[in-house]
Amino acid sequence: MKKTIFTTPILSPIFRLISNSIMRLAGWRVDGKLPDIPKFIIVGAPHTSNWDFVLFLGIIFHLKADARYMGKAELFRPPHGWFFYWCGGIPVDRRKSSGLVDQMVDVCNRSEKFVLVIAPEGTRHHVTEWKRGFYHIAQSAKIPIVMAKVDGKQKIAHIGEVFHLTKEMEADMTAIQAAFQGMTGINPKKKTKKKYITLEE
Repeated sequence: MKKTIFTTPILSPIFRLISNSIMRLAGWRVDGKLPDIPKFIIVGAPHTSNWDFVLFLGIIFHLKADARYMGKAELFRPPHGWFFYWCGGIPVDRRKSSGLVDQMVDVCNRSEKFVLVIAPEGTRHHVTEWKRGFYHIAQSAKIPIVMAKVDGKQKIAHIGEVFHLTKEMEADMTAIQAAFQGMTGINPKKKTKKKYITLEE
């Protein structure tokens, strides 16, 4: 896959230094590290603020990872599309019959390394249910899930807990979301309250 903001020679180390400095000044720290495995999905929650994307960049720079995220295909068109690619974006065309899950599994299978970040709530606004797209991607690609828990009260991002899916989706979803119990996110007022959903994606 192409170079991203996290892997561009000369520029990436400079951005990492700036990012780490901003994180320290803001009082945030990262607890833990990513597993030494080539492919996995990072589930980040709670997603409660516009600042979550900035925090995501800070965490990824700190971990020296090359993470990807999904974006609407329209964002990746000229003349500005290169920027979203460079920031780690993967275009998703919802009009394709293959569907979002199949598109992501295809990218994963064609990559030597694949780290995809997903916010399962799907929005920073208050929701009562988690979306399951991340689960179906991980299940179809046969890769594990890594937790990224945002503790807004203590300003700590807990990283590294690995979850291997079983054949019991309902039990897995309950266990995954339970792992985020007590996490408030940056804006606690918009924290998800319900356990999980029944929708496919």
